[in-house]
Amino acid sequence: MGLLIIDDDAELCALLKEFLERESFTVQCIHEGHAGLEAAQHGGHDLSVLDVMLPGMDGFEILKRLRQTSKVPVLMLPARGEDVDRIVGLELGAEDYLPKPFNPRELAARVEAIWRRTGARAASYFLSATDSFLAGPDAPPPMRFTQSPSPRRVLMAGYKRVYRSRPPQRPDQSS
Repeated sequence: MGLLIIDDDAELCALLKEFLERESFTVQCIHEGHAGLEAAQHGGHDLSVLDVMLPGMDGFEILKRLRQTSKVPVLMLPARGEDVDRIVGLELGAEDYLPKPFNPRELAARVEAIWRRTGARAASYFLSATDSFLAGPDAPPPMRFTQSPSPRRVLMAGYKRVYRSRPPQRPDQSS
């Protein structure tokens, strides 16, 4: 999944990029508001992580403008966590709000949850190696997948998902 992080803290971005790439995300970091809005509108990312206090243009204005042209999911990642800020972010169209400081694993979990809820780009999280009915050359192109040599990796139509424990179950299957 392609993530865009718009945050002026270059050190935090570098740490998040390193952590999230180990979790199999593709990450691009932008440190300025106007450039961040441009990347969010035209970068083809699956989800944007957005700080509020940015040089050039604040995160609320970026979100407001982004919602005029795009439905890309947004997770707000501000330094402030006051109720009013959270409410404004959510009312402007953010899917979630995680104030700093935070645990990077929680950020990754929230990104995954947003991705599941919004069905971003492809439903590859529904697939597992046991979904044999989708395998083979006769499968419809967007649903074709192959299992890589790693037993926990499934490649599907150009998308890669790495399952850290067991593959998630389909919503129609109960545990």
